[in-house]
Amino acid sequence: MLRYALKRLLSLILSLAVASLVIFFVIEVAPGDPASFMLGINAQPDTVAALRAELGLDVSKTQRYLNWVGGMLTGDFGTSYTYRTSITEMIGQRLWVSLPLALYALTLSTLIAFPAGIYAAARRGKPGDMAVMGATQLGIAVPNFWFAMMLVLIFAINLRWFGAGGFVGWDKGLWAGLHSLTLPAISLALPQGAILARVMRSSLLDILGEDFMRTARAKGLSRRQALWRHGVRNALIPVLTIMGLQFSFLLAGAIIIEQVFFLPGLGRLVFQAISSRDLIVVESVVMLLVFAVILVNFLVDLAYAAVDPRLRART
Repeated sequence: MLRYALKRLLSLILSLAVASLVIFFVIEVAPGDPASFMLGINAQPDTVAALRAELGLDVSKTQRYLNWVGGMLTGDFGTSYTYRTSITEMIGQRLWVSLPLALYALTLSTLIAFPAGIYAAARRGKPGDMAVMGATQLGIAVPNFWFAMMLVLIFAINLRWFGAGGFVGWDKGLWAGLHSLTLPAISLALPQGAILARVMRSSLLDILGEDFMRTARAKGLSRRQALWRHGVRNALIPVLTIMGLQFSFLLAGAIIIEQVFFLPGLGRLVFQAISSRDLIVVESVVMLLVFAVILVNFLVDLAYAAVDPRLRART
């Protein structure tokens, strides 16, 4: 197990190194100069040069990359060009919105997917199975921002059960904060729950055809008892892997939903930074999200290896 973990850790480090290079140089080649953008088209060349020196843009790209990576390794993401504040503080404030939103959405998608997937597998080929599969196909096909707009129209504008956008802050209490995140979380959870339900159904159907399931039935267990005692547990391995990947997506891919609901999260911070050419904020936040995705995948790999010894045997 230790050898497997070390190999996965080495892969994680290499992935982060490559990701940092790609993120930095792709963003740096984007047209436009942050200093010129901040000062406007009528700015004098010497003023632009002074601001570039103040922002650290007057050194080579290689040196800027090394400074950026070195700062991140010590927990210093630099200073925002636009807001002139610490990016670490900005990320910390926004993370307390994006992280609970991702966890909330993942919880809702799991509560939707597990019963739906198990119900469909237990009624394979019957009307219940076809209804669930039709609903999941619709959930996958329809964009989550459309779900978001429909939820706002129904529950915020017509029924007035929720606010149409914004975040009240955790200082107002846990219930108030979760209430603000409910519609965005549902918007993110519905497509992911549809995917997870289909994976759960497929995995469970594969398990139901195994020899040990027939043996369980032969020993006197009913179909329902065999399903819950042996089928569901063994079907969870690939499902948990998908859940780990979904959490990464929910944390990193909520930019559109945060825009729709005006949530002060990491996604909205990236969008604002792109609009104002605040390149160092874009680079730092994207790198943090990439790190979260790679780290979650690393932990999922370790959990998968702990459950399935065959993976460790291959190393």
